[in-house]
Amino acid sequence: MLKPLILIALGLATIAAAPPPTPAPVEVMILGAYHFGNPGLDINNVKVDSVLTPAKQAELQRVAKALATFKPTHVMVEMRSEAPSFAVAEYDRFGPDMLAKEANEIVQIGYRTAHAIGLKTVNGIDEQPKDGEPDYFPYDKLLETAAKFSQTAQLAALNIPVAAWSKAFEAEQKTHSVAQMLMKMNDPAGIQGNMLGYYGMLPIGDRDEQTGADLNAGWYLRNAKIFGKLMQVAKPGDRVLVVYGGGHGYWLRHFASQVPGYRNVDVMPYLAKAAK
Repeated sequence: MLKPLILIALGLATIAAAPPPTPAPVEVMILGAYHFGNPGLDINNVKVDSVLTPAKQAELQRVAKALATFKPTHVMVEMRSEAPSFAVAEYDRFGPDMLAKEANEIVQIGYRTAHAIGLKTVNGIDEQPKDGEPDYFPYDKLLETAAKFSQTAQLAALNIPVAAWSKAFEAEQKTHSVAQMLMKMNDPAGIQGNMLGYYGMLPIGDRDEQTGADLNAGWYLRNAKIFGKLMQVAKPGDRVLVVYGGGHGYWLRHFASQVPGYRNVDVMPYLAKAAK
């Protein structure tokens, strides 16, 4: 009788020692977008043709339909929200009238996709400095520092490939669909797929005034805070579509692929569906 009891005890010990099941990962798909509404907030601003024409609206509908096949449980956008869950109040009034009037990638892609799959909420996870906090992207200060230390030509050289890319992008939209232009924006082999321009700014300054390093640190910090907000909302097994300015794509994909419990999902196959 003793042996069976010992075996039962060993079996119970084995069950008790079994590790808990690994939670399902949060799948994150980053869509880097260009700014449809021409806000003029970037160093190199692409003049975007109107996306409110019937042809462009049909193209955007195909983009939303393709993104919807990812079956996101959350859509998160480049907008600030003070709500506990970062809910965007504006989404409550989304409808055909908003689509017809607001040339904005948040509305045209983010809200459109969320509405198509029946989501009740869109989350705004953007991060901006509050009063008294340092700028996350102190480019004006970088220009001043470059001038101070005779590095203006060095800084200008970094912008040459970006300016050329922007000019080509502007021309190509005349003959390419929205989906095709988004593929260019999200191409990992393209200019938005690396940080070479940012890293080239690292030596701007001197040993005491390292403005180039400060800019890189600030940009990383902003994107880390954006992803941190995503993590405050997402739960194991969620599927998150993030619609954000293309310049954020590198770091947001970095976090999605490197943070334990998260998995980066390539957006390119979905855009390819919409481009057919």
